Amino acid sequence: MPVITENIYQLAGSGLSLPEDGAVYLVKGTDGGCLIDAGAGRTAAKIAAQVGELCKGPMYLVATHCHIDHGGGLAALRRLLGGKVVAHRLDREAIENGEATRTAAGYYGMTFPPCPVDMVMNGEEMTLELGGLTLHLLHTPGHTPGSICAWTDCGGQRILFGQDLHGPLHHDWGSDEPAWRSSLQKLLALGADILCEGHFGIFRGRRQVEQYIRSYLYR
Repeated sequence: MPVITENIYQLAGSGLSLPEDGAVYLVKGTDGGCLIDAGAGRTAAKIAAQVGELCKGPMYLVATHCHIDHGGGLAALRRLLGGKVVAHRLDREAIENGEATRTAAGYYGMTFPPCPVDMVMNGEEMTLELGGLTLHLLHTPGHTPGSICAWTDCGGQRILFGQDLHGPLHHDWGSDEPAWRSSLQKLLALGADILCEGHFGIFRGRRQVEQYIRSYLYR
């Protein structure tokens, strides 16, 4: 499994798991950890096994948004890992009800297993303490109303988890282009050294990260 930097790993996504999976990242603290997204579901057991090898203690499962390629595995991983699912209130209903349209499950010809949300993000920011690491959650609406990006400072670098910051935008998902553009500006202001994207890989170096984000602003 790719090691992004100290205590941060990619467990699923392009070239690592099934084609329908968005990227899944593990952030490991000294007392538990956090999964950033959960894949579409069919690789949940494999992801859980990898987590068991790498990380002990309480586990958070952050749903960056309600789409099935990122959240279809939440229910299975919640059961397998005993983790707490974290999601924004604006995407909560789609996750808990497994709504076919808002989760894009119909697009994939799949069903979204409904999953309880244990911790609801109500505002613009939230933090999770992992033991030696603080994971910051930032509300970044646009792709979906309740989209979340996450970031942490680790090993002298700022790592940004920008799942689907590229979009796309569609009215069926409640997408909002002005909100999306504002969210991209928020992400630029973080000055991240490494960007872990949801489908297009890892971008290293502040210049590369900034260029990638700006390429969508100028689209």
